[in-house]
Amino acid sequence: MKVTKIALILGLASTLPNLVNAATLDKVMKKGVLNCGVSTGIPGFSATDSKGVWKGIDVDFCRSVAAAVLGDASKVKFIPLTAKERFTALQSGEIDVLARSSTWTATRDTSLGLNFAGVNYYDGQGFLVKKELGVTSAKQLDGASFCIQAGTTTELNLTDYFKSNNMEYKAVTFDTSGQTIDAFKKGRCDAVTSDASQLYGLKIKLDNPKSAVVLPEIISKEPLGPVVRQGDDEWFNVVRWTMFATLEAEELGVTASNVDKQLKSANPSVKRLLGVSGKAGENLGLKADWAYQIVKQVGNYEEMFENNVGKNSPLNIDRGINNLWNKGGLMYAMPIR
Repeated sequence: MKVTKIALILGLASTLPNLVNAATLDKVMKKGVLNCGVSTGIPGFSATDSKGVWKGIDVDFCRSVAAAVLGDASKVKFIPLTAKERFTALQSGEIDVLARSSTWTATRDTSLGLNFAGVNYYDGQGFLVKKELGVTSAKQLDGASFCIQAGTTTELNLTDYFKSNNMEYKAVTFDTSGQTIDAFKKGRCDAVTSDASQLYGLKIKLDNPKSAVVLPEIISKEPLGPVVRQGDDEWFNVVRWTMFATLEAEELGVTASNVDKQLKSANPSVKRLLGVSGKAGENLGLKADWAYQIVKQVGNYEEMFENNVGKNSPLNIDRGINNLWNKGGLMYAMPIR
């Protein structure tokens, strides 16, 4: 009897992770809404506007997944999370996917029970300082104090950089990016360090954005991307191929404004992307028009980038390495075929 009970307990224990992990696609379809973890407010990535509407490139990614799975990009519940809360929320099943400027690292990928589905923004850590300091290089920041968001890779990178340059610093940590920039405004630190894209977003929150400058040094690689729980390959595939579909659409010239016309395209790649031919949707457990719905309702990757962080946004960040592979960048979608 004891052996039977122990075996039963062990058997249940072995299935517990999968109770949280399994069948996320079915769960999202049944409840009719996607729970997407985002930041508490990073302009260009995930932040609310004056009307309380969530906007940003990560927000658009959440909407893309909802469009692919539910056929409606508006069926998203955005759950704001601090850096310290984000992975626990995903592990516990509070959210279905995390799209919150999270850096893909070996430790996170191998020890947290999570999988990164790809990279939707290649970033790097930089420095924001007040112009009145007269600093033009990070090498001049020996002994400076830094406002940092807790629970990020930022402080580890900062430690490595200062140690390798025989310099010292003082860290002042906060839970949210809003608290971090407020502390910078109040003079509690000499500089802010974070992903360079976030620094441009934080800079426009200053009373006088021209009073501060982002220094030229980039001291780390910060590949940012959506994250899902391990143990649910079906859901992992949906999230990963949603991202690929936005890139493939850009490469093929399929946009929100021309996608209906493109349904009649003779290009075999366009026909497969939009579900006119092939079984990409069926193989993902989705409808044939999953990618059509993404592009029609949200846009391709270029549209998401330019509207949120690029030339059509206050951040005005250059595509740089976030351009397509055939335009000098690193963005590359696996073939949909």
